[in-house]
Amino acid sequence: MINQITKSRIAALSAQYKRLAVNKSQAIREIAIAEIPEMVYNSNAIENSTLTLKDTEDILLRDTIKKDHDIREVYEAKNLANITEYLLKNTGKALSFELILLIHKMLLSGIHDDWAGRFRRGKEWVRIGVHVGANPEFVFGLMNTLLKDYDESDGRYFLERIAWFHAEFETIHPFNDGNGRIGRVIINQQLMKLKYPPIIIPNKGKHTDYYPAFDAYRTTGKYDDFTELFAGLLIESLYKRIALLSAPKIITLSAWAKENGVAGNIAANKARRGTIPAFRMREKWMITADFREK
Repeated sequence: MINQITKSRIAALSAQYKRLAVNKSQAIREIAIAEIPEMVYNSNAIENSTLTLKDTEDILLRDTIKKDHDIREVYEAKNLANITEYLLKNTGKALSFELILLIHKMLLSGIHDDWAGRFRRGKEWVRIGVHVGANPEFVFGLMNTLLKDYDESDGRYFLERIAWFHAEFETIHPFNDGNGRIGRVIINQQLMKLKYPPIIIPNKGKHTDYYPAFDAYRTTGKYDDFTELFAGLLIESLYKRIALLSAPKIITLSAWAKENGVAGNIAANKARRGTIPAFRMREKWMITADFREK
C-alpha cells in the first residue's frame, strides 16, 4: 500500500497535467505516439526479445531492420505497436472480455493464429519458471471473476486496483502465449480509461522490481510492490508530460547535474526515487533545464 504522501503527489501532478492538457489533445497524442517504440521495446525485452530499442524504432518508424532477427520478433513489435495505437484511439472503452480477447488476437496475428483471441482450454497448461498457470478448465471462470471483482472494487485507490488486477491476471496466465505483453497493455488501458497517462515498465528493472513483485504476490498474496512500482512510473510519466507541455528546454540529467554542481550518481538516485522531476526518454534521464532544487 502506498502512503498518503505519494497519493497526494500523484493527485497534485495529475491536476497540473490536466490543466496543462486543456485544448492540447494533439500534443498529448503526439507525446503518446512518440513513446510507442520505447514502450514496445521494453515490453518485448521483458519477454527476452533480442530486438534493441534501435531495432524496434527501425521496424516501427522506418519499416526496416538491419540485423538478422527472427521474423516472429518483427511481428511481435508491429503487433504490439498496433495494439498500443488502438488503445490510444479508444481510451473510453471499458475493460471487458471482448477487449482483452481482441487485443490478444491482434498480438498473435501472424504468429500463432490458432491461439489468437482465445483463452487456454483442454490440455493447454503453461509454466513460467516454477509457476504453473491456472488449470485450463477454470481459466474462463477465473477471468470472469477477475473482471467482475475489478469492476466492483472501484472504491479502492486506483493504483491498488490496477496492481491487484495485474498480479492476478499474470498468476492465472489465461493465454497460451502473450500473457505478459497483454497484461502490461491492460495496465495502460486501465490508466487511460481513468484519464491518467500510460506508463512504461522498464526492462532494465525487471529482475530488481518487476519479477520480485510477482514472487511476493504468489507467496504472500500482497501486491504492494506492484502498487509502489506503478506509482513511481506514473509520477515519472506525469513529470514527462508536464515538462513537454510547459518547459522551454529539456536537457539530459547529466548536463543538468554538471550545471548545478550535483554529483551525477546523486542526481541519478534522486531521479530513480522521483524526488526531482526527471524522466526517461529513449533510455536517458532528462529534466527541464530551468529546474532548481529548493
